[in-house]
Amino acid sequence: MIRRSGRSVFLVFVLLSISHSVKSQDLEVGFTGGGSYYLGDLNPAKHFQNTQFAYGLMARYCLDTRWAVKLSVTKGKVKGDAATSGFLPDRGLSFSSNITDISGIIEFNFMPYFTGSRMNRISPYIYTGISVFFFNPVSNGVSLQSLGTEGQNIGYLGRKPYSTTAMSIPFGLGLKISLAKRLSAQAYWEIHKTFTDYLDDVSTTYFLNGAAIKPGDPAAVMSDPTRNHTPGMQRGNPNSNDWYAFVGLSFTYKFNLLSSKKCRDLHHH
Repeated sequence: MIRRSGRSVFLVFVLLSISHSVKSQDLEVGFTGGGSYYLGDLNPAKHFQNTQFAYGLMARYCLDTRWAVKLSVTKGKVKGDAATSGFLPDRGLSFSSNITDISGIIEFNFMPYFTGSRMNRISPYIYTGISVFFFNPVSNGVSLQSLGTEGQNIGYLGRKPYSTTAMSIPFGLGLKISLAKRLSAQAYWEIHKTFTDYLDDVSTTYFLNGAAIKPGDPAAVMSDPTRNHTPGMQRGNPNSNDWYAFVGLSFTYKFNLLSSKKCRDLHHH
């Protein structure tokens, strides 16, 4: 499924580039820096809680002064703790996970913006797209996916191990600022709706009798750290998938892909 989706995104980008080949002219490349955080079973609603450092690289292909497509690779980290979540705080569950996100984005500028413009040097913009991301939830230095903390390893109630590769739909908003003829900056806030509920290794119910868990059994302890739950008790919310977000600044340098100054002036004015 992920491979098919990736090929579809690539095909869309190729077709967009071909259909705008006469007008397109600018390629912007740069880097991003800021923060990352998550919303899910261990943090249902508190934006920016446990924000961690994030960074990445990006390339933007400007189709015209309103539309652009972008490819980005972003690395970040997310964390969550039931004790501060406001949702079932007595679970004793916590996690952190590094995330590597690869996104294909289409952007829309509210103003006819381009880097180097003397008329519209600032423009708000919105965007959306599709991404593939890689994650690996960890608690106390232990990788959680392989432990089957909700009974996946024994097929409890038909549960199977989850994949640490998943898809998401990113969408966001920001502000573009032309700093010089070839330099620009963007401030952005980007949220990813994922198609997994296991970014935090928490989704459904407990499957062990907590009172019978032996301290020397790491898989069992990670399943129920407080050892005071019984099979079938609520551990997470399976009706809502997890989210993650990036917020920060990006800086880009522009390359003109068409050599004719006349073409550039006609396109930008």
